Amino acid sequence: MSDRVFLVTGVSRRIGIGAAVARLLAADGHRLLLTGLPAYDDAQPYGGDPDGVPALLAELGDAAGYVPADLLDPAAPAALVAEAVRRHGRLDAVVAVHAYSTHTPLGALDATEIDRHLLVNVRATLLLAEAFAAAFTAGSGGRLVLFSSGQRLGPMPGELAYAASKAGVENLTAQLAPLLMPCGITVNCVNPGPTDTGYAPPDVHAAVAALFPGGRWGTPTDAARLVRFLCSPEADWITGQVIDSEGGFERHR
Repeated sequence: MSDRVFLVTGVSRRIGIGAAVARLLAADGHRLLLTGLPAYDDAQPYGGDPDGVPALLAELGDAAGYVPADLLDPAAPAALVAEAVRRHGRLDAVVAVHAYSTHTPLGALDATEIDRHLLVNVRATLLLAEAFAAAFTAGSGGRLVLFSSGQRLGPMPGELAYAASKAGVENLTAQLAPLLMPCGITVNCVNPGPTDTGYAPPDVHAAVAALFPGGRWGTPTDAARLVRFLCSPEADWITGQVIDSEGGFERHR
C-alpha cells in the first residue's frame, strides 16, 4: 500500500492537523492533493498563516499539490475528488480534517451560522464520501478518515452549532462504514482531543494543559500518527469506529 493517492482537506496553516497529516503521508511515499480555505483562518481570532500553503508545498516537494476550495459550495467535494483522479489516475484515501467553527452560545444563535456549520462539517463530508466511493476502483485498501472533537464526551456550551455538526460526523462514521466496506473502503473517525494548533490564548492554554495527566496538549503530529495507522494495512479490519485519542484528557475534573 505504498505510493497511494490521498486527498487531505482542511490544510492551510503549517501548525494545523492537516499539515501534520500531509507531512507524515508524504514521508511514507504517498502522493497528495491538499485543499483548504486560508481565508477562513485569516478571519479567525487566532489568525491565519499567509505563507503556510506555499511553505508547506515547498517542504513536501513533488509529493503534493494544492487546490483551494470552499466547502460551502455543494459542487466542491465532487470537484476535489475529480481533480485528484485527473492528476494521479486514481484516489485511494480521503482524510477530511476540515472544520467550520465559530462562537455559537445559547442566547445568541443565528440560523445562517448554524447552517454554515452543518453545510461544511456534515454535508460536505457526506458528499466527499459519495464522490470518493464512486471514484474508488482498487477494490481494497481504501480509507476514509473523518475528524470529530469528542462532543459526546462532554458539553461545548460556547460552540453549540459546531458540537451538533461534529456529532453528526461521528454518526456518519457508523452509517457509512457498512456501506463502503464492500467497496474496499474503511471508514473511521478521529477525536484528537484538545490539540495545540495555536488557537488558545495563554490563560486558556495553561488551564487546558492542566487537565492532561501528561501536562501537555495533544499535538498535530499525535493526531497525524493515528491517521497514518488507520490508513496502513494493519488497520484493514478496523471500520465504523470513533477513536478517542486524547492523552487521558480529564474532561470532567
